[in-house]
Amino acid sequence: MARKDSEHQKTSMSMLFRGKAIFKPLNTGWIDDHVACVREWIANIFFYTKDGTTIMIDAGYNYERLREKMGWLDIDPSSIHHILITHQDTDHVGALETDSDQLFKDATVYLSEIENRYITGEKRRKVIHGLYKLPMVRMNNERRLLQDRQVLDIEGIRVECILVPGHTWGHMVYLIDDRYLFTGDTIWFGADGGYSFLSTLAEDNRLAVRSLEKLEKNIRSRNRSISVITGHTGWSDDLDFVFAHTDDICKPFAKHYTDPEAPYDGYIEDDDTEKKARSVQLARKEARV
Repeated sequence: MARKDSEHQKTSMSMLFRGKAIFKPLNTGWIDDHVACVREWIANIFFYTKDGTTIMIDAGYNYERLREKMGWLDIDPSSIHHILITHQDTDHVGALETDSDQLFKDATVYLSEIENRYITGEKRRKVIHGLYKLPMVRMNNERRLLQDRQVLDIEGIRVECILVPGHTWGHMVYLIDDRYLFTGDTIWFGADGGYSFLSTLAEDNRLAVRSLEKLEKNIRSRNRSISVITGHTGWSDDLDFVFAHTDDICKPFAKHYTDPEAPYDGYIEDDDTEKKARSVQLARKEARV
C-alpha cells in the first residue's frame, strides 16, 4: 500500500459512494476529555489520553493533513509511542506506510497475530466478495502481535483485545479502561442503529455477523456504561442503538441502509475546520425518530 493507493481510493470510493448516504464520519474534535478524533475524508482515527499518555487507535489513510489536524487537537505526533490497529485496510494503516510522512516511525504498533499475516504476505486482503485483491501494506514499525482476550497495560492504560473476524480475518476491537470500545469496521451505524459493516468489504459476512453477536453479549454482560466508537459512522453509548441489528449486514447500495444525515460525498471536508475542532464537542449517534 502506498500514498498513490490512498489517493486512488479517494477517487474511486468517492465516485462509487457519492450520494449513497452511507459514510458519516465525525469531524475532527473531542468526544470528551479523554477521546479525540481526526477526520481523514470518510475515516476517523482516534486518540485516547490519560495521565499524560496518549494512545492512537488506527492510523488512517496515507494522508497529507494529519499533522495539521492533530495540531487542532494540540496533540504532537512525536508524543505517540503506541498505536492500536483494528485491521490493516488502506484507511486504517496509511500513516505507517513506508512512503508516508513517517510521523510515527518510532511508535510500537499493536495488531492481532492473524491480521499480521496480511502484512507478511501469508494472506491477501480480498473485497467485493473475494473478487478483488488489495495492495499489500508495507511498514517498518516494531509490531507487537496480539491474541484474543489478551489484556495490555500501556503506561497505566488498560487495553482489552477482542478478536472479531469477518470484515478481515484478524480484525480486533479494543476496550480501553473498561469504558471505551473502539470497533474499527465491525459496526456500521445507520439512522436506526447498528449493523454489521458493509457487505462488499467483508472477507466473510456470515462470520462478521456471528462475531458482532458475540461482541454484543460480551459488552452487555459488563453492565456498565460503555461508549462504542466506530471507524466511519460516529459513536454512541446507547447499547440498544449500537446493537439494534446485529443479525443484519449493511448493504451499501440498498436504500434501506441509507442515513439521511450522511454527507453527499464524505470525501469533501469543507465542514471539518479548526474552529469547530476547538469549540464543538462531538455528539453521540442516536436513532432518528
